[in-house]
This record gives sequence, C-alpha cells and structure tokens, in this order.
Amino acid sequence: MKLRVLWVGKSKEDWVREALADYAGRIRRYCPLELCEVRDEKGAEAEVMRRRECERLEKQIPAGATLVLLDERGRQMDSPELAAFIGAQRDAGTGELVFAVGGAYGFSEEFRSRGRLLSLSRMTFTHQMVRVFLLEQLYRGFSILNNEPYHH
Repeated sequence: MKLRVLWVGKSKEDWVREALADYAGRIRRYCPLELCEVRDEKGAEAEVMRRRECERLEKQIPAGATLVLLDERGRQMDSPELAAFIGAQRDAGTGELVFAVGGAYGFSEEFRSRGRLLSLSRMTFTHQMVRVFLLEQLYRGFSILNNEPYHH
C-alpha cells in the first residue's frame, strides 16, 4: 500500500519542514509515502476558495484511492484505532491511502462527501501543526502495527 498526504499551502516554518521530513523518513520504512502541497487560494470568498483548493486536491488523488479528509466534524480515533484502520486498509489490498488537509476554510461540501472524515481533536490547531500531528500519528500507527516500542 502506498500512502499519500495532501495539504493546501506551503509548510512555511523551518521547524515544521524539519518535523515533516523526520516523520516522513520514519514512515517510509514501512511503506512508500508521497507528500503533496497544493497552492492555496487567496483573495476570494470562502466558498470560492474552498472549491478551487478542492479542485487542486482532487487532481492529486489517484483513481481508486481511499480518501480520508481531516475535518473538525470527522470521527475521532485513538492511536490504536488509527493503526487498526491503516492495517485494515493494507490488508484489504488498498492500493493507495490518501489523507488530505484542507485550507483555512476547509473542504467544499462536495469534496467532503468523497471521503471518510477524521478529526485529530476537538481543539483547533494551525494547519502547520496539523501536518506534523498527522504524520506523527501515521508513524505511531505503523509502530503499533509492527509491535514496536515507540507508541508507548
């Protein structure tokens, strides 16, 4: 199974880029990983921005991929549940598992209906931090699946 993580906008802070590179390297020990940034939209109404950003995200999703959208209205999972989800996707023969992080105004309703919704927390985090938290949790999930000590 291949893992792809998409997000809107650039990772601007050095510490964010360093953390993303660190966790990406760790995840790649378990499966191929691709990180994709799509351009954020500026200067338009929120709904127009959502629609345009989701169109850009859509172009990065391969046909047949399983899509998980990080969304405040999504299901919350603990780390073992996320690991079980990843393991079930892998075991079911999913070719590509795609996680997407939207822009400042989230996803359009149409795009939101395309995938499973996952919430990292009921708290609000910056989009920069969500990227790091997501990759850390994906790495933690793989460590759980492989009975490694990291997750403790």
